[in-house]
This record gives sequence, C-alpha cells and structure tokens, in this order.
Amino acid sequence: MSDLAVSVDVAAPAGTTWLALTDWERQREWIPGTTVRVVSGNGRSVGSRLEAFTGKGVFGVRDTMEITSWEPPVRCTVRHLGKVVKGTGTFHVQAKGATRCVFVWAEEFTAPFGPVGKLGWVLMKPAFVMALRRSMRTFAEFAESYEVGG
Repeated sequence: MSDLAVSVDVAAPAGTTWLALTDWERQREWIPGTTVRVVSGNGRSVGSRLEAFTGKGVFGVRDTMEITSWEPPVRCTVRHLGKVVKGTGTFHVQAKGATRCVFVWAEEFTAPFGPVGKLGWVLMKPAFVMALRRSMRTFAEFAESYEVGG
C-alpha cells in the first residue's frame, strides 16, 4: 500500500471550492490530459460511478471509481475499481475562514504488477507528485474564478 497527500491553499470559500472540485467533467481544465465522466448515478452521491481517462488516444490509464463517502462541502471519498488503479482517494476541503480554504487530495493505493509495480512507483513518484502539485495550483486558480455551469 502506498500513501500520497498533496494540498493547496485556495482563495475561495469552501463551498465554492467544493463545487469546483466536484464538477467532474471540468477536471480536464486543471488536470492535463484527463477527462472524467459520470457513468452511473448523479456524480454527487454515494454509489455514483465516475470514469477518468488520463492519456492520449488509446494510450493512457482508465480509472473507474465509485463514490463511497459524500459529505459536502467537506469530503468525498472514492474507491478505485480498475485493474491498474486500485485503492482509495479522498478529496478534502477545509475552511480557513469565510473566503479561504485548503484542498487536500490523498490517495492510498496498491501498486499494480507486484514487486515490479512497487519499484516503478518508487521511480515515478517524484514526477507524479510534481505533476499533481502543478495540477493542484491550477485547480486553486480554477476554483478562485469558478462559476457554476461555466
């Protein structure tokens, strides 16, 4: 099991940040090369399923998730159901007053492909964390200018 957590300060109210975060189809605006769609349910309740694809064309990783905890505007937990991505992801928004918050993205996952996957993760983790931090900074800008239905 591997753990990862990255956070970013957001100059927007927690409620606005939550709405921006859970606007699944717009994640492509802050995570490069990623598209997300709701495949069952409404995407805003326990049991809803989401599918993310990160890559280009047929080359990439498909991540199917099921929402297992839905606590707006604070926390959403998903269970990764794919063959490559398995584990739990948690999105947490912590208010820091009326107009600021912190967004934390945490993952607990099992590396695929046994010992080879564990070694691969050790080698890839620094680049993955750097890319995730960049996406989180982009998310902060996205949330700070977020308009519902935008």
